[in-house]
Amino acid sequence: MASKILVIDDERPTLKMFKLFLDVYGYEVFTAENGTDGLDIFEEHRMPIVLTDIKMPGMNGLEVLQRIKQIAPNTEVIIITGHGDMDLAIEALSLDATDFINKPINQSNLESALKRAQERIRLSQTDDEEYIVRIEGDVSVIEIAGAINSGSEKSLSEAVATALKNNTKLVLALSDNASVNGAGIALMTQSLLKCRKDGVSVSLVGLAENMTSVFDMVGISKIASVYDTLEDALDNF
Repeated sequence: MASKILVIDDERPTLKMFKLFLDVYGYEVFTAENGTDGLDIFEEHRMPIVLTDIKMPGMNGLEVLQRIKQIAPNTEVIIITGHGDMDLAIEALSLDATDFINKPINQSNLESALKRAQERIRLSQTDDEEYIVRIEGDVSVIEIAGAINSGSEKSLSEAVATALKNNTKLVLALSDNASVNGAGIALMTQSLLKCRKDGVSVSLVGLAENMTSVFDMVGISKIASVYDTLEDALDNF
Protein backbone atom coordinates (compact mmCIF):
# COMPACT_ATOMS: atom_id res chain seq x y z
CA MET A 1 0.00 0.00 0.00
CA ALA A 2 1.16 3.54 -0.72
CA SER A 3 2.30 4.96 2.62
CA LYS A 4 1.59 8.66 2.09
CA ILE A 5 -1.58 10.39 0.94
CA LEU A 6 -2.63 14.03 0.68
CA VAL A 7 -6.20 15.32 1.09
CA ILE A 8 -7.09 18.88 0.02
CA ASP A 9 -10.48 20.27 1.03
CA ASP A 10 -11.62 23.63 2.36
CA GLU A 11 -14.06 22.01 4.82
CA ARG A 12 -12.38 21.01 8.09
CA PRO A 13 -15.00 18.40 9.05
CA THR A 14 -14.41 16.70 5.70
CA LEU A 15 -10.66 16.66 6.28
CA LYS A 16 -11.16 15.15 9.75
CA MET A 17 -13.42 12.46 8.32
CA PHE A 18 -10.90 11.56 5.62
CA LYS A 19 -8.11 11.40 8.18
CA LEU A 20 -10.13 8.99 10.32
CA PHE A 21 -10.82 6.70 7.36
CA LEU A 22 -7.31 6.84 5.94
CA ASP A 23 -5.57 6.33 9.29
CA VAL A 24 -7.45 3.03 9.55
CA TYR A 25 -6.13 2.01 6.10
CA GLY A 26 -2.58 2.60 7.30
CA TYR A 27 -1.74 5.76 5.37
CA GLU A 28 0.40 8.62 6.62
CA VAL A 29 -2.16 11.37 6.04
CA PHE A 30 -1.36 14.96 5.08
CA THR A 31 -4.12 17.56 4.82
CA ALA A 32 -4.51 21.06 3.41
CA GLU A 33 -7.43 23.50 3.48
CA ASN A 34 -6.69 25.09 0.10
CA GLY A 35 -5.01 24.31 -3.19
CA THR A 36 -1.98 26.53 -2.67
CA ASP A 37 -1.06 24.94 0.66
CA GLY A 38 -1.80 21.52 -0.79
CA LEU A 39 0.67 22.05 -3.63
CA ASP A 40 3.33 23.23 -1.19
CA ILE A 41 2.89 20.05 0.85
CA PHE A 42 2.90 17.95 -2.30
CA GLU A 43 6.13 19.54 -3.54
CA GLU A 44 7.79 18.59 -0.25
CA HIS A 45 6.52 15.01 0.11
CA ARG A 46 5.48 13.85 -3.41
CA MET A 47 2.67 11.56 -2.26
CA PRO A 48 1.70 8.88 -4.80
CA ILE A 49 -2.02 9.50 -4.18
CA VAL A 50 -3.82 12.84 -3.77
CA LEU A 51 -7.49 13.49 -3.08
CA THR A 52 -8.72 17.01 -3.81
CA ASP A 53 -12.09 18.69 -3.62
CA ILE A 54 -13.15 20.09 -6.98
CA LYS A 55 -14.80 23.29 -5.68
CA MET A 56 -12.65 25.41 -3.38
CA PRO A 57 -12.08 29.15 -2.96
CA GLY A 58 -9.00 30.37 -4.81
CA MET A 59 -7.35 27.49 -6.63
CA ASN A 60 -9.97 24.87 -7.46
CA GLY A 61 -9.50 21.14 -7.76
CA LEU A 62 -9.08 21.15 -11.54
CA GLU A 63 -6.20 23.61 -11.22
CA VAL A 64 -4.66 21.48 -8.46
CA LEU A 65 -4.98 18.40 -10.66
CA GLN A 66 -3.25 20.11 -13.58
CA ARG A 67 -0.43 21.43 -11.44
CA ILE A 68 0.19 18.06 -9.80
CA LYS A 69 0.25 16.32 -13.19
CA GLN A 70 2.81 18.87 -14.39
CA ILE A 71 5.01 18.22 -11.35
CA ALA A 72 4.59 14.43 -11.18
CA PRO A 73 2.57 12.91 -14.06
CA ASN A 74 2.33 9.47 -12.44
CA THR A 75 0.65 10.72 -9.27
CA GLU A 76 -2.84 9.29 -8.86
CA VAL A 77 -5.32 12.13 -8.27
CA ILE A 78 -8.84 11.35 -7.04
CA ILE A 79 -11.34 14.20 -7.36
CA ILE A 80 -13.97 14.84 -4.67
CA THR A 81 -17.19 16.12 -6.22
CA GLY A 82 -20.66 17.10 -5.11
CA HIS A 83 -23.82 15.60 -6.57
CA GLY A 84 -24.70 17.49 -9.73
CA ASP A 85 -21.03 18.10 -10.62
CA MET A 86 -20.91 15.40 -13.30
CA ASP A 87 -19.69 17.84 -15.98
CA LEU A 88 -16.78 18.80 -13.74
CA ALA A 89 -16.07 15.15 -12.98
CA ILE A 90 -15.85 14.37 -16.70
CA GLU A 91 -13.58 17.38 -17.21
CA ALA A 92 -11.35 16.08 -14.41
CA LEU A 93 -11.17 12.66 -16.06
CA SER A 94 -10.17 14.36 -19.32
CA LEU A 95 -7.27 15.94 -17.38
CA ASP A 96 -6.13 12.45 -16.30
CA ALA A 97 -7.73 12.22 -12.88
CA THR A 98 -7.63 8.63 -11.68
CA ASP A 99 -11.18 8.63 -10.38
CA PHE A 100 -13.81 10.70 -8.61
CA ILE A 101 -15.97 10.18 -5.55
CA ASN A 102 -19.09 12.07 -4.53
CA LYS A 103 -19.92 13.88 -1.32
CA PRO A 104 -21.22 12.87 1.13
CA ILE A 105 -18.35 10.40 1.18
CA ASN A 106 -19.29 6.73 1.31
CA GLN A 107 -16.56 4.61 2.88
CA SER A 108 -16.95 1.74 0.41
CA ASN A 109 -16.70 4.13 -2.58
CA LEU A 110 -13.59 5.70 -1.08
CA GLU A 111 -12.06 2.27 -0.52
CA SER A 112 -12.82 1.25 -4.12
CA ALA A 113 -11.25 4.43 -5.51
CA LEU A 114 -8.13 3.87 -3.42
CA LYS A 115 -7.86 0.27 -4.62
CA ARG A 116 -8.04 1.43 -8.24
CA ALA A 117 -5.31 4.01 -7.59
CA GLN A 118 -3.13 1.43 -5.84
CA GLU A 119 -3.59 -0.99 -8.74
CA ARG A 120 -2.51 1.66 -11.25
CA ILE A 121 0.62 2.26 -9.18
CA ARG A 122 1.31 -1.48 -8.98
CA LEU A 123 0.82 -2.04 -12.71
CA SER A 124 3.12 0.87 -13.55
CA GLN A 125 5.86 -1.00 -11.69
CA THR A 126 5.30 -4.45 -13.24
CA ASP A 127 4.97 -6.13 -16.63
CA ASP A 128 1.55 -7.60 -15.87
CA GLU A 129 -0.81 -7.71 -18.85
CA GLU A 130 -3.70 -5.26 -18.68
CA TYR A 131 -5.78 -6.92 -21.45
CA ILE A 132 -6.35 -10.69 -21.33
CA VAL A 133 -8.51 -12.32 -24.03
CA ARG A 134 -10.34 -15.57 -23.37
CA ILE A 135 -13.23 -17.43 -24.97
CA GLU A 136 -16.52 -18.37 -23.28
CA GLY A 137 -18.38 -20.53 -25.80
CA ASP A 138 -19.30 -18.26 -28.70
CA VAL A 139 -18.44 -15.10 -26.74
CA SER A 140 -15.01 -13.45 -26.47
CA VAL A 141 -14.15 -11.80 -23.17
CA ILE A 142 -11.47 -9.14 -22.71
CA GLU A 143 -10.47 -8.82 -19.06
CA ILE A 144 -9.22 -5.29 -18.41
CA ALA A 145 -7.05 -4.31 -15.45
CA GLY A 146 -5.33 -1.02 -14.68
CA ALA A 147 -6.08 2.18 -16.55
CA ILE A 148 -7.72 2.81 -19.91
CA ASN A 149 -6.14 6.04 -21.12
CA SER A 150 -4.43 7.66 -24.10
CA GLY A 151 -1.67 5.07 -23.97
CA SER A 152 -4.11 2.16 -24.25
CA GLU A 153 -5.07 2.51 -27.91
CA LYS A 154 -2.63 -0.05 -29.33
CA SER A 155 -3.17 -2.64 -26.59
CA LEU A 156 -6.96 -2.32 -26.66
CA SER A 157 -7.10 -2.45 -30.47
CA GLU A 158 -4.93 -5.58 -30.53
CA ALA A 159 -7.04 -7.23 -27.82
CA VAL A 160 -10.28 -6.47 -29.69
CA ALA A 161 -8.84 -7.76 -32.98
CA THR A 162 -7.75 -11.00 -31.28
CA ALA A 163 -11.10 -11.40 -29.53
CA LEU A 164 -13.10 -10.98 -32.73
CA LYS A 165 -11.16 -13.38 -34.94
CA ASN A 166 -13.83 -16.06 -34.53
CA ASN A 167 -16.68 -14.39 -32.64
CA THR A 168 -19.08 -11.49 -33.11
CA LYS A 169 -20.02 -11.29 -29.45
CA LEU A 170 -17.76 -9.41 -27.08
CA VAL A 171 -17.66 -8.63 -23.37
CA LEU A 172 -15.35 -5.98 -21.97
CA ALA A 173 -14.92 -7.02 -18.33
CA LEU A 174 -13.30 -4.36 -16.15
CA SER A 175 -11.61 -5.58 -12.99
CA ASP A 176 -12.49 -4.05 -9.63
CA ASN A 177 -9.32 -1.98 -9.88
CA ALA A 178 -9.71 -0.78 -13.49
CA SER A 179 -10.07 2.96 -14.12
CA VAL A 180 -11.02 5.01 -17.17
CA ASN A 181 -9.99 8.63 -17.72
CA GLY A 182 -11.29 11.09 -20.32
CA ALA A 183 -9.04 9.81 -23.11
CA GLY A 184 -10.04 6.27 -22.18
CA ILE A 185 -13.73 7.15 -22.46
CA ALA A 186 -13.10 8.55 -25.95
CA LEU A 187 -11.09 5.45 -26.89
CA MET A 188 -13.80 3.08 -25.64
CA THR A 189 -16.47 5.05 -27.50
CA GLN A 190 -14.48 4.81 -30.71
CA SER A 191 -13.95 1.06 -30.28
CA LEU A 192 -17.60 0.42 -29.45
CA LEU A 193 -18.84 2.43 -32.44
CA LYS A 194 -16.54 0.42 -34.72
CA CYS A 195 -17.83 -2.82 -33.21
CA ARG A 196 -21.41 -1.76 -33.84
CA LYS A 197 -20.57 -0.82 -37.43
CA ASP A 198 -18.99 -4.27 -37.90
CA GLY A 199 -22.05 -6.04 -36.50
CA VAL A 200 -20.43 -6.99 -33.20
CA SER A 201 -22.60 -7.15 -30.08
CA VAL A 202 -20.79 -5.73 -27.05
CA SER A 203 -21.51 -5.82 -23.34
CA LEU A 204 -19.70 -4.06 -20.50
CA VAL A 205 -19.18 -5.59 -17.07
CA GLY A 206 -17.60 -4.33 -13.86
CA LEU A 207 -18.26 -0.60 -14.11
CA ALA A 208 -17.96 1.25 -10.81
CA GLU A 209 -21.12 3.13 -9.82
CA ASN A 210 -19.64 6.53 -10.59
CA MET A 211 -18.36 5.39 -14.01
CA THR A 212 -21.79 3.98 -14.86
CA SER A 213 -23.15 7.51 -14.42
CA VAL A 214 -20.42 8.92 -16.65
CA PHE A 215 -21.01 6.29 -19.35
CA ASP A 216 -24.74 7.05 -19.26
CA MET A 217 -24.05 10.76 -19.65
CA VAL A 218 -21.66 10.41 -22.60
CA GLY A 219 -23.87 7.83 -24.34
CA ILE A 220 -21.70 4.71 -24.12
CA SER A 221 -24.51 2.76 -22.48
CA LYS A 222 -26.57 3.33 -25.65
CA ILE A 223 -24.09 1.43 -27.83
CA ALA A 224 -23.22 -1.38 -25.41
CA SER A 225 -25.26 -3.29 -22.85
CA VAL A 226 -24.14 -2.87 -19.25
CA TYR A 227 -24.34 -5.70 -16.71
CA ASP A 228 -23.27 -6.16 -13.11
CA THR A 229 -21.63 -9.56 -13.63
CA LEU A 230 -20.01 -11.55 -16.41
CA GLU A 231 -22.59 -14.29 -15.89
CA ASP A 232 -25.43 -11.83 -16.55
CA ALA A 233 -23.73 -10.61 -19.72
CA LEU A 234 -23.16 -14.14 -21.04
CA ASP A 235 -26.75 -15.18 -20.23
CA ASN A 236 -28.16 -12.23 -22.18
CA PHE A 237 -26.33 -12.77 -25.47
